[in-house]
Amino acid sequence: MKKQTLFTLLLAMSSVMSIPFAHANVRLNIPEDFPGYPFYARISHWDIYHTEEWAAIAFYRDPACASADFNLLDFFQIPAAFGCPLTVDGFEVWKNGPPPLDFAPLQVETRGLGAVPVWFVSWPELEAAIADDVLTITELSAMSSLRIGSATFFQETLHPPDPVDPTTGGAKVGHITINATGTLEDGTSFRFRAEGKSLFPNPNLNHHVDIQFR
Repeated sequence: MKKQTLFTLLLAMSSVMSIPFAHANVRLNIPEDFPGYPFYARISHWDIYHTEEWAAIAFYRDPACASADFNLLDFFQIPAAFGCPLTVDGFEVWKNGPPPLDFAPLQVETRGLGAVPVWFVSWPELEAAIADDVLTITELSAMSSLRIGSATFFQETLHPPDPVDPTTGGAKVGHITINATGTLEDGTSFRFRAEGKSLFPNPNLNHHVDIQFR
């Protein structure tokens, strides 16, 4: 996604809030203080978690609510995503406050509400599907290798770099860790762990992913 497009989305995000901010570090609880998560799932052009065999996609909002024709790889859909039920809560820490003050938080802590959807698909099948840089929820749902899981434990720590200007908020070095455990629809247990550095705009740098079914 071009920087100008993302800049426009973030400014639009600021229009849905009416919270005053002082110019100091600000902690905002999600969703009590801040709608957060202007996206459906942890997948994008620059951020896909997979092994050689499987890819994992965690949904922060009800996947049934995602726009049928929205490209999940574009990540942000503002304000439409805010209308979908959250499967997680958490908090964000901002240097000064959300847009237009900063364009990325310093830290985001995310916790599952007890049933976080985590979808697994064959990485070769997903890789072929996204060759055109488009992936809709409809396309994902129709994949032959799809295994749908529900995480009873989900925790994510994110230090996102500012996608527009590193001097206006955000972490100096992007970093994410994800830990999730739960069961698939057929009763199989799963574990999904991931760690990644150098998120947007660098695609899939230094990702370490572990996906296990038991």
